[in-house]
Amino acid sequence: MDDLETTGQPGAITRQVHRHRGETVETVTDHVGQEWPVALVFNGISHAVMMCTPRDLEAFAVGFAISEGIVARSSDIQDIEVELHDDAELPHAEVQIQVIQQAFVGLKEKRRALAGRTGCGVCGIESIDLLDLEPERVADTGFLQRLAVDAIARAAKALPEHQALTRLTGGLHAAAWCDESGAILRAFEDVGRHNALDKLIGQLVLDRVDTQQGFVFLSSRASYELVRKAARVNVPMLATISAPSSLAIAIARKAGVRLVSFCRESSYVDYDTAQST
Repeated sequence: MDDLETTGQPGAITRQVHRHRGETVETVTDHVGQEWPVALVFNGISHAVMMCTPRDLEAFAVGFAISEGIVARSSDIQDIEVELHDDAELPHAEVQIQVIQQAFVGLKEKRRALAGRTGCGVCGIESIDLLDLEPERVADTGFLQRLAVDAIARAAKALPEHQALTRLTGGLHAAAWCDESGAILRAFEDVGRHNALDKLIGQLVLDRVDTQQGFVFLSSRASYELVRKAARVNVPMLATISAPSSLAIAIARKAGVRLVSFCRESSYVDYDTAQST
């Protein structure tokens, strides 16, 4: 089927569409971001099925495992195997993650089975009591004091250059890792903003990057779980293009994460959450 034909850059497909402009109709080839169910299987037991773009899935699995608190460190993950199934009816992927026994026992005790949807943060939890609203405190390493005055503006200006799939399809989110000057050092794209952040976190962990010496820039709004994920890996600042939610602000304040939103080249809004008590 031609709608399953890849473009040569994983993460997008081509489709014939009818473009309407006024009274004119033109048949053209368009590019669409891929969205696959991806099963995350820990020690042989399926834990979550997330809808995401089928690329950088090893980084995604590492980032998900760490940002969800399934493992404490990358060394708790013993092996990862990614299986892609480009079936005509339902293309999908399965990621087999082998973790140490202590982590696996803890995972079973949580009794959490996620059925992920794009943009979904806490799908499938069995009780409100299972919401994790007590983030770790991010240590003050002095990074925010060293942050360049124009760092946010620089990151906002540079982000589109790192969004190849978004330029192609118009439909993906990006998560970028920036240094104190605002230069973007790494960036990942996905149909889901949580997935993009997990991919970024996973690659930072795999590369042994000091996550206290940089900040995350997201092409999305700031939700509770995005802040929670950043806090879990000691990221001192989260910057987003769109608005934050009230719970995102509250969690950032508890964690001491600086949260800035509505980030543009010429302006941003600071929610005064950094190192709050």
